[in-house]
Amino acid sequence: MKLLIASDIHGSAKHCKRMLEAFSREGAEKLLLLGDILYHGPRNPLPDEYSPPKVSEMLSAVKDKILCVRGNCDGEVDQMVLPFPVLSDYAAVYADGVNIYLSHGHRAVPPLQSGDVYLTGHTHVPLKENCGYLHLNPGSVSLPKENSERGYILFDSGTFYFKTLDGKIYDEIKSL
Repeated sequence: MKLLIASDIHGSAKHCKRMLEAFSREGAEKLLLLGDILYHGPRNPLPDEYSPPKVSEMLSAVKDKILCVRGNCDGEVDQMVLPFPVLSDYAAVYADGVNIYLSHGHRAVPPLQSGDVYLTGHTHVPLKENCGYLHLNPGSVSLPKENSERGYILFDSGTFYFKTLDGKIYDEIKSL
């Protein structure tokens, strides 16, 4: 199963469009969004082409393929305009024999087992860390930090590929 994993769009229509182009290009079956979809937050600058209504409209086209968790910048009002659920702080997916848990990353880590994968966003910095479980962060679609690039993770046949929005692989790791 192919999954495209992305986080921290923060209302950028420009980079949401690029993410959706990558989703189509990759032929992924599901789009896992790790929160902070529409609002940029008080500590972040306005992202390129900031337009929460446009982002919501673009995501509507793939709403049946989205699994999303709530980020620290996502509020009840966002749920009123987004056409898919953004109600939970955590979610889980079982794909290719791997338990994959999703969170934005601003809440406590749930109890995880060896071999589990924990996906978070929030920091806007890509992360690949073995904590007994695999902790991965795709970085940010619109507001990357610490000189990282805008990007996502593609999960395909048990391997997680870190990619730029243009599709260039810059790192990879097999599930444990």
